[in-house]
Amino acid sequence: MKRVEVGIVTFGPVKVETAFTSASTFYPPTLQSQSDTPTGGAITQALNMVEERKRDYRANGISYYRPWVFLITDGKPTDAWSNAADAIREGEASKKLAFFAIGVQGADMDTLRKISVREPLSLQGLKFRELCRGRPEPGSKVTM
Repeated sequence: MKRVEVGIVTFGPVKVETAFTSASTFYPPTLQSQSDTPTGGAITQALNMVEERKRDYRANGISYYRPWVFLITDGKPTDAWSNAADAIREGEASKKLAFFAIGVQGADMDTLRKISVREPLSLQGLKFRELCRGRPEPGSKVTM
């Protein structure tokens, strides 16, 4: 808990729902699915948040681990996402971040495969807690 911070970006429209906060003070908001799924915009917003947070850490002499970014979606992108996918690939290759795509029921898993370096994870129902008990390793596939 001392090393985990959580930030949430929602999309449809893209919005910073929760700025970074420590795990010990994080209270999960109730989220509602929207009709739009601007995945590319949401990924870009999240990656920018992570880079800004890393800049803050560096400016204050605080060390940090490689950030994990999770995309959880139940739909198909409704905007251009290829630039975001390129940023994910570059971030993964340079070890700047670890990106995990998670599709819940109704998600376009084929597109998630094109966005993510790792095989997307399939999450059914409300089994996110079970997903987080394990630590997704690069290249792992978890189906629930």
